[in-house]
Amino acid sequence: MTTPSFPIAPVNSGFATCPQLTPEHMAEVKALGFKSVINSRPDGEGGPEQPLNAAVEAAARALGLDYAYIPIPSASQTDADILAMKAAIGRMPQPVLGFCRSGARIKRLYDLAQSR
Repeated sequence: MTTPSFPIAPVNSGFATCPQLTPEHMAEVKALGFKSVINSRPDGEGGPEQPLNAAVEAAARALGLDYAYIPIPSASQTDADILAMKAAIGRMPQPVLGFCRSGARIKRLYDLAQSR
């Protein structure tokens, strides 16, 4: 098994989290066996060096990965965000890799969605 170039925190067999991904990471995400990606980091949160969601999504979809964008400001998810996460997890092929700035926000969103 190849060691990833970015840290991955497995939550269970169907979901893992990581920090910010770029379009260039998508081939590696696929090679690692993930079938879906969820981005919860709003565009522009990290300044101009942060890749835009549209670019990450295009790279993921070009490789056949399913993709969802559920942008939430740090620590301020709404009920609608939680329900969107629950719906995405329910429809996406597993395993799913979720990301945000550090991985903590997407993990919290996942946990909240699981409790609904």
